[in-house]
Amino acid sequence: MKATFNKKEKLKSKKELDALFSEGKSISKYPIRLVYRRSSFEENVKIKTGVSVSKRNFKKAVERNRIKRLLRESYRKNKYIVANTTHQFTFMFLYSGKEMPEYSLTESKIKGILQKFVKQEIEPK
Repeated sequence: MKATFNKKEKLKSKKELDALFSEGKSISKYPIRLVYRRSSFEENVKIKTGVSVSKRNFKKAVERNRIKRLLRESYRKNKYIVANTTHQFTFMFLYSGKEMPEYSLTESKIKGILQKFVKQEIEPK
């Protein structure tokens, strides 16, 4: 699987976002939380992903954008963990910390969250 994060994989649909937050399940490893939902969409991608950072904790857009870049990059490098899904999912990564994270922190937390997701949703119980 290519380690890319192209336009088709980005979660942009307002309808999907509303459904995700109203019906989605959650996995958390502080300071990152994953909200996910099984869904179906036209494109032939398995997972559509979005990232979000609270304006309350980070007033400056520069800081929010940096954290979002770190989250996207961490997901891009580790999405091979969830590559063997049989269903389509929507993901939203939320950063809820109050201090600027290091890349190593975001990568380790996202890797842990994705592994937890695989144990919960993909592997048979």
